[in-house]
Amino acid sequence: MSAPQSSEADEKSCNGLCSSCADKASCDDPRAKEKETVDRMTQITHKIVVGSGKGGVGKSTVTVNLAAALQSRGYKVGILDADITGPNIPKLLGIEDQKLMAGPEGLEPADASGIKAISIALLLKNKDSPVVWRGPMKMTALKQFVSDVNWGDLDFLLVDLPPGTSDEPISATQLISGLDGAIIVTTPQEVALLDSRKAVNMFKMMNVPMLGIIENMSGLVCPHCGKSIEVFKTGGGENAARELDVPFLGAIPLDAEIGKLGDMGKTFTKNETPAAKAFEKVVDAILVRLKE
Repeated sequence: MSAPQSSEADEKSCNGLCSSCADKASCDDPRAKEKETVDRMTQITHKIVVGSGKGGVGKSTVTVNLAAALQSRGYKVGILDADITGPNIPKLLGIEDQKLMAGPEGLEPADASGIKAISIALLLKNKDSPVVWRGPMKMTALKQFVSDVNWGDLDFLLVDLPPGTSDEPISATQLISGLDGAIIVTTPQEVALLDSRKAVNMFKMMNVPMLGIIENMSGLVCPHCGKSIEVFKTGGGENAARELDVPFLGAIPLDAEIGKLGDMGKTFTKNETPAAKAFEKVVDAILVRLKE
């Protein structure tokens, strides 16, 4: 069954101002949905995607703590959890018990002590419910998270991408207009760097500016002697950034407290540990990059 064709009169009656149109709710014109997406995104000053070539590098933990650090500096921040089948943002923010609600302006994001958040996990029956979806359904959910969410005015929207270089990270990146750039999180291990390089090159192929690489789990500061132990080596992320000609944003050491706090839904940036101090330097580097 083919879609109905718009008459010449219908085309002339559409002024393109979808946000003020009385018929926007029932409009079938795809331009209406595209315009709505653009309108919502223009309320957000900075939009950044956070990706990785593979899982297990602490990307979601970095995203949440980046949001918390930005909020502590007075910025209004939101997180879009684009990992449909493995959503971890609500757990790390301590909002697993919240549920998303629909309002007059669209889907209302959850609130994590002032940080706005959207995740498929907040729509599931319980935290153990799997999302057993094929690609098209996941893409539909991503489109709704971008176009149907009432983000309001934000200084930063951080998009926590699923790992890899296929459908979901590509689609999420393409759906968001006016991206400021991408951040890649890696560990110093060669196996992680192998995939991180691919992620960097994916964003380059998509003409997305590279804000830089963050080396996570970069050594362990011994709590007894204070010396650094190279559990997963160090310096791999910095070397990769140099070779790929992208900025290096900094290295965050391993800290046992990071895992404990994450399980409790708390961030680690509000203490004086080496990891927290390193993370603040990373945030400084990102803010400098955004001003360039």
